[in-house]
Amino acid sequence: MIIVMKPEATREDARAILEKIEALGLKPLHMPGSERTVLGAIGNERAIASLNLESHPLVERITPILAPYQLVSRELHPHDTIVDLDGHAVGGGNFTVIAGPCSVEGMDAYSATARVVREAGAHTLRGGAFKPRTSPYSFQGLGERGLQVMQQVGREVGLPTVTEVLDVSDIELVADHVTAFQVGSRNMQNFRLLRALGQQQKPVLLKRGMAAKVDDLLLAAEYIVTEGNPNVILCERGITTFETATRNTLDLNAIPLIKQRSHLPILVDPSHGTGRRELVIPMALAAVAAGADGIIVEVHHDPPNALSDGQQSLYPDQFADLMQRLGAVAKAVGKELR
Repeated sequence: MIIVMKPEATREDARAILEKIEALGLKPLHMPGSERTVLGAIGNERAIASLNLESHPLVERITPILAPYQLVSRELHPHDTIVDLDGHAVGGGNFTVIAGPCSVEGMDAYSATARVVREAGAHTLRGGAFKPRTSPYSFQGLGERGLQVMQQVGREVGLPTVTEVLDVSDIELVADHVTAFQVGSRNMQNFRLLRALGQQQKPVLLKRGMAAKVDDLLLAAEYIVTEGNPNVILCERGITTFETATRNTLDLNAIPLIKQRSHLPILVDPSHGTGRRELVIPMALAAVAAGADGIIVEVHHDPPNALSDGQQSLYPDQFADLMQRLGAVAKAVGKELR
């Protein structure tokens, strides 16, 4: 519920209502403005109704929040959220590029790719230390050693780092080594993990599940934000459909739709969205035009010998070409690649 106070309402009046909201076990929100003070009450609808604020002499109007997700909705938060990645702003007018290999394979290999993406202009370094794989026989990542490699290489090249966290028990370990957490598509509705990440303050890159609707993704983000962590970056990475020509169907319809419904920044993953190297660049450019706030893309210094996802990883020269072309498209749609 959104509560708009009358112009004559004082700070003490607003505080009294906030205390009443909190006493019922609801989440109070305070959004002071230049002309009006706006309050919010998040939680059980029956408890909200029991407040009876419609008759309060200093309340101008009450507006229900219609979306099932409340904190991530534009109804309550009309302005874009900007998430800080160690000094780089994700959202607003910026177009962010996160790049690196699918898996951290070792110090030399990771360092080689990290230098490639940094020199081409990437803003953040990705890489998997823990890899959820469909087959138990596939490479599962280097674990803690991979995190140590990411931390060292990230410092050497001067880029923030993001990696996937698979389990609540790994959060503290991952937090000690990287700038941001990633929640993969298989864990998008691991609500225990989402709540635990909501109790952190590091940014969370939340990927859409392979069979998830847009509302499912936004409700998953709500789990994180409602626990107190507002630093959520959404990611469209393709969904499973009847089409078999590509690994997934990259749902670019979702980008402008999510931008209408939510204030959170959203990236696109054209690597997992297509699964085919030759389609990554055109879909990355399309993502900019659709209004995305950035991309996360797989790059490897030697794709034929990559331990995972080599077929969808860009070669260094392809990534450099992509960065050049992204700048032109971003400028055309009012964003800046910086």
